[in-house]
Amino acid sequence: MSTYNPPILEQLALEALLRNDAIDFFDLENLPTMLFPPLFIEAFKSRRTEILKAMVASWPFFYLPVGPLLKTADVEMMQVVLDGIDILMNQNVCPRRKLQVLDLRRDVHQDFWNAWAGREDGMCSPDILTKKQGPESLPTYALTHRLQVVTNLILFRSLEEDQKCLLQWAQKSSDSLQLVCLKMKIFCSPLEIIKEVLNIFQPIYIEELEIHIPEVLSFLGFFTHFLGQMRNITKFNLHQILFQYNNPLDVYRENTKDMIDLKKCSAIFFSQFSKLKHLQSLYLNGAHVSYDNMKVLYRCLRTPLQSLSISFCQLSTSDLKHMTKCQSLYQLKKLHFNNVVFSKSGSKILKILLEYVSETLKNLQFEHCRMKDSQLKDLLPALSQCSQLNFINFYYNDFSFDVLIDLLQCTANLSNLTVEVYSAPNECYDPLGNVSMDRFSELCSELVEILLPKRLPKEIMFATPTCPHCWGCCIYVLQDKIEGTNACRCWELIED
Repeated sequence: MSTYNPPILEQLALEALLRNDAIDFFDLENLPTMLFPPLFIEAFKSRRTEILKAMVASWPFFYLPVGPLLKTADVEMMQVVLDGIDILMNQNVCPRRKLQVLDLRRDVHQDFWNAWAGREDGMCSPDILTKKQGPESLPTYALTHRLQVVTNLILFRSLEEDQKCLLQWAQKSSDSLQLVCLKMKIFCSPLEIIKEVLNIFQPIYIEELEIHIPEVLSFLGFFTHFLGQMRNITKFNLHQILFQYNNPLDVYRENTKDMIDLKKCSAIFFSQFSKLKHLQSLYLNGAHVSYDNMKVLYRCLRTPLQSLSISFCQLSTSDLKHMTKCQSLYQLKKLHFNNVVFSKSGSKILKILLEYVSETLKNLQFEHCRMKDSQLKDLLPALSQCSQLNFINFYYNDFSFDVLIDLLQCTANLSNLTVEVYSAPNECYDPLGNVSMDRFSELCSELVEILLPKRLPKEIMFATPTCPHCWGCCIYVLQDKIEGTNACRCWELIED
């Protein structure tokens, strides 16, 4: 016998409203506040554009996070929402209107809509809106009396259609609205597009910036000015930016004046870091950054960094000395080196930096750094003082079994460690570089035994370099008291 479940009154009311093509602002004035979110969801799904325009203009809450509903580059629905804002700004259509922030970011506040879409009893906790509608991630300095439009932007070689729609609308509305871009990523975007965006969305509101640009000289010529205005940036990622000519042949290929200009512009660019007084996280792909630029950078840092990541470069003794003199690095919580080659004496200087950050450092990585036994030994006394460490990574280095014993004895008292990643000991390999799985398992097990008298590792891993044929590696792992050894496909065949 089937059971009939009649629709709840709320659902009937929503269906009646959606059937009304002529709904206007006066109808919405009498709509209970708690019906706005579920009606908005249903209107969005069914693409009822006129209802949506009226609802945006009459939205009775402080905050409208429409971004999660714009999952794809839906230009039509983007334009509908913006048209609703135009109506709101041009007419006094609804006395109870409270909207102050339109959020177009697609990766935040999905829980707001989930809370309404998943209800089956027609009831909702009164504090859902107070918890979900507030722009917790908006900076306090961005709050003004003008209606704000908040977004994140990813700029590629050309603008997406929805980005064109937003920028064209923003150009016309910039005087009456506050346009805020919190996160911006620039991937080989034409300079005229970058200029247009930064002239519309004021640089001062950007909090996270990521740049991938090959045309450095022309880029630096205008971008340095904008960088000086980004005074609220907290996270800055610089990728693959050619701040110098690395190939000696470039001396003949490039105009000497251009080389001088590049050096000058680069120095001015890095000097702007003195204005970034909220910077907390810096990622630097150093392959194309000259030593002079590193010197300027460390001298111009004004705020204590929490995170510093450096990849793909060779750090000289001079570079490391500048790092140890930079007091903005003395409170680091995260220090990552990836594909960084240190000079022979560099590890002794790096030890000094570790000593400075020993009370704050939680995350330490030396991956693909080709470190030798002697370099690791230099770091051990300072490493043993880093009592706050919860993550450590020494993968893809060149360490012997004996030195790994010293390393684990050094970390045995670091009780906060939850994840440890180490290179497999050199003794696992034969003269041809092939790994013996039996030997690998035996040595790794012995290394783990060193820790057991003082602490049980939560997650510890030893791994061989990546196989060039199958892109796998041999791994020994101990996690939650479960031990296992896995070989890559190629080495399994060799063993057989």
